[in-house]
Amino acid sequence: MELVFMVAGFMFAAYSVVANDVIQTLGTFLSSNRERPWWILSIYTGSILTVVLVYGWLHYNGDVSYGRLSSKGLGELPSPFYWWYMLPPLVLLVITRYGIPVSTTFLILSIFSISSDESIQGSALDILISIFSGKSTIGKMLTKSIMGYLVAFGAAIVLYFLIAKKVEKYFIDHKYLKADNKWVVLQWLSTGFLWSQWLIQDLANIYVFLPRELPLSYLIFSLVLILSLICYIFYNKGGSIQKIVTSKTNTTDIRSATIIDFIYGIILLIFKEISNIPMSTTWVFVGLLAGREFAISYQLNIQSFATVFQLVLRDLAKIMLGLVVSILLVLLISMLQ
Repeated sequence: MELVFMVAGFMFAAYSVVANDVIQTLGTFLSSNRERPWWILSIYTGSILTVVLVYGWLHYNGDVSYGRLSSKGLGELPSPFYWWYMLPPLVLLVITRYGIPVSTTFLILSIFSISSDESIQGSALDILISIFSGKSTIGKMLTKSIMGYLVAFGAAIVLYFLIAKKVEKYFIDHKYLKADNKWVVLQWLSTGFLWSQWLIQDLANIYVFLPRELPLSYLIFSLVLILSLICYIFYNKGGSIQKIVTSKTNTTDIRSATIIDFIYGIILLIFKEISNIPMSTTWVFVGLLAGREFAISYQLNIQSFATVFQLVLRDLAKIMLGLVVSILLVLLISMLQ
């Protein structure tokens, strides 16, 4: 029965993470290549996924998470493996249906960390103190994710203050001009770079349900499943989550999308090198778009400050919802245990 729970949990997590997180990473790629056949985009991103997954499996002795699951509380599968470990991806499936970009890192990994992390045992108050003090694995993930949001927000503001009036204004004023082939090449390269960095960060959110030293049969099964889900997402044009990308200024322009992807990928690369503690890539993504929107609107007077603030606040509220749900699940499952 434990094997059934593990496989079912993995399948639920794979679908929910792909539907919620992947489109936030590939959203600009999808929106700026909306005229290209979905299967071409699927082949490109699927090939990169295969390379990243197989390389991690070979280089890290079967650990496709690139060491992200070696943190305290995540290094081994819980034993026994109870049914309630499937709750986070199921909850995420429901939230994704409403187009809310929550953090899958908090929602899924936090449940596994409570099984062996002594710092989050005890009463509800003790657990909350441990989380927000940064002593537990969940607390460290939260701290790193907040830093990711702030760094992305600040970097976007500085960069777009410098380039908005010349670069972004030119892109907006010349939408009718077809982008040069060099921009197409650059955008596909930036997407490949970003996609690989995101996979290294977020594969842990899916493979936390499977053995840390993944057997070959599990690798093949999981790869086929995730590739199928990616094809479905591209065929479906991204679903509800895609709206968080298309609601921002000029994100459908392939040139603007290229810049966004490169910045996002570089920030993920930096945080990947800082530590193996998992972090929420969703927070980085939302912070990047928020800083970009503030800078562009201020420099080009496209929208009022109140409108931009409301838009950014709404996105921030959505990811905070995921954090609240994660903490409530942690408290619930700690009671069940």
